[in-house]
Amino acid sequence: MRSFDRYIGIDYSGAKTPTSSLTGLRVYQAYGDALPEEVLPPPSPRKYWTRRGIAEWLLETLSQDIPTLVGIDHGFSFPLRYFEVHHLLPDWPSFLEDFQNHWPTDQDHVYVDFVRDGSVGNGDARIGNSRWRRICEERCRAKSVFHFDVQGSVAKSTHAGLPWLHFLRKHLGEKIHFWPFDGWQILPGRSAIVEAYPALYKREFALENSTPDQHDAYSIAAWMRQADHDNQLIDFLNPALSSYLRGVAEVEGWILGATAI
Repeated sequence: MRSFDRYIGIDYSGAKTPTSSLTGLRVYQAYGDALPEEVLPPPSPRKYWTRRGIAEWLLETLSQDIPTLVGIDHGFSFPLRYFEVHHLLPDWPSFLEDFQNHWPTDQDHVYVDFVRDGSVGNGDARIGNSRWRRICEERCRAKSVFHFDVQGSVAKSTHAGLPWLHFLRKHLGEKIHFWPFDGWQILPGRSAIVEAYPALYKREFALENSTPDQHDAYSIAAWMRQADHDNQLIDFLNPALSSYLRGVAEVEGWILGATAI
């Protein structure tokens, strides 16, 4: 029995501003047994999605009474070391609010680099180290969320995307489950948002005549749909972690499909 009726994969980008039209922002959606199809932004002068546009579309989409699993390709939290150095409570909702206060990358004319160079916000008070990695990043051999300016980095997309998770949490409330921060078990009929990592999935799914960003978004949606149909998703949502690692992951987050060992 499937846990969800709809699957949405989002390949993210931290380039430019929240209102910039970006070719790297791609959205794919699958219903039931159907293969994922690309979701284009509403008609406007902008050809591609913006980060603000995706957040507003998700707000509208997840308000519908359709159990939906959304996978987004950026980090959802920071390593435990970040919380320790900045004397923050190990509490994800508080982390989101604190981060947005220091890194207001959801403001219309703000680049991530504006905060990095001190022009906007107070990023220096909430900076990390590229040597710090979350446990799930180590398991997936993924780069640190603080590893900027290198190929394959998710640092910029993470720092651009976190305020929009705060936005969705604030506006959707109990309608949405942020996994695993709201618990490892997702109640039947509830929609959920998870952190995805396309490198774990995309070798299984070919998509002809696509860009790398399209393929990544497609693979997220296709993998989640397939895992749910094969009754494997429930195991991926409840990885066999020790009680200690589970507690850490409830602060740092976990990548859907990351190995427990």
